[in-house]
Amino acid sequence: MSIQLTNTLTRRKEPFVTIEPGKVKMYVCGPTVYNYIHIGNSRPAIVFDTLRRYLKYRGYEVTFVQNITDVDDKLIRVANEEGTTVKEVADRFTDAFNEDLRSLNVLPPDIQPRVMQTIPEIITFVEGLIEKGFAYESEGDVYFRTGRFREYGKLSHQPLDDLQAGARVEINEKKEHPLDFALWKAAKPGEVAWSSPWGEGRPGWHIECSAMALKFLGEEIDIHAGGTDLVFPHHENEIAQSECFTGKVFARYWLHNGMLNINNEKMSKSLGNFLLARDLVQKFGGQLIRFFMLLGHYRNPINFSDDLLEQASNGLERIKTAYNNLSYRLDLARDEEPNGQAEEQARIIGELRERFITEMDDDLNTANAITVLFDVVKEANLYMRQENVGKTEIQAYKDLLVELTGVLGLILEQEEDLLDSEIDALIEERTEARRARNFARSDEIRDLLAAKGIVLEDTPQGVRWRRK
Repeated sequence: MSIQLTNTLTRRKEPFVTIEPGKVKMYVCGPTVYNYIHIGNSRPAIVFDTLRRYLKYRGYEVTFVQNITDVDDKLIRVANEEGTTVKEVADRFTDAFNEDLRSLNVLPPDIQPRVMQTIPEIITFVEGLIEKGFAYESEGDVYFRTGRFREYGKLSHQPLDDLQAGARVEINEKKEHPLDFALWKAAKPGEVAWSSPWGEGRPGWHIECSAMALKFLGEEIDIHAGGTDLVFPHHENEIAQSECFTGKVFARYWLHNGMLNINNEKMSKSLGNFLLARDLVQKFGGQLIRFFMLLGHYRNPINFSDDLLEQASNGLERIKTAYNNLSYRLDLARDEEPNGQAEEQARIIGELRERFITEMDDDLNTANAITVLFDVVKEANLYMRQENVGKTEIQAYKDLLVELTGVLGLILEQEEDLLDSEIDALIEERTEARRARNFARSDEIRDLLAAKGIVLEDTPQGVRWRRK
């Protein structure tokens, strides 16, 4: 059976067939870096990192691009509030984003382009759309004519007349049609801007991804992915402008992960349930957060609560305990299988691997794949109940756990603990960094300690720490 993926474009599960045999060109939308990412942002990062890992496991050569939006109204607002520049804000939170992903064991992208570094390509793209009649200039702004693209709405499966202007689409008298969206925005006083054929200005939101995908992956890509909140208008608009510019199908497969709720409610600051990813990593550890995110199918909504996280913790601990037990028994095992079970155990191990692959082939079903992991644990424990076991068989179970958890981005081996004196020195360095308002270094130290299982507690007497 080949890999099957549910394509948002067709609303069907389809066999995965790449443009170039053995190679995958994959683009995943990254964050707008005006703040730290919340826990919902971490879900697409973990899900599509797992897809990338699995495609590599299945023998594909993957080129993974994830953009950074470093020019945006929110960035401009934060920069003005802080009395700094948009670039300084973007640099700070791009570093924070990458630190947060490392703590979740998300592999860095092969290419991480930023808007500020892609301005010439964006301008060229907009010029091409104007020349082809798909865009028009209006008082320094440039808009895309949605009515000229007959297939507009094919991703969100809504006819043009029924669509409403989505997020970041400003409705004003400059437009020919309310759904026309900005490709280029004329500069306002005090905003960051670049020179263009239409005057000083900056890119609209949607154009950046089309320009970056074209620059780094070419006119056609295999996979474009992100959260379901991006289907309309962002991904819908990407399709329109890209396919009008190149005359080719932009992406073969559109994948979208479901949203994350907190205690069965939508996450929002007004409800007081807005959770930053780094705070949860510090409290629970990045591996548990990652494991929790993979317990549900990526296309379904997922609910986040302390009770569900506790259940996930018990499951992850069960897998780690089995791994540690296998490591212990390996030292005591016999060179020859003593029970006449060599062939039987090899068969069981081979079947478990094939079952894992079957589940992952089925639209990246990590939930069922983790069930297979628990079956690996069960079979390994059954074998280890015998008084004498074979070294080859114990090693095979251990290797299988490492192999399959590695596909999911989970780490079973425990890193060496920090000495108490090392922890005290890092806490003192963090305290000095906070006094010097070097918050980037302060956060870096906090994340390092959290990854090592060290919980910090601020008290009136100073910072105290404990091991989880």
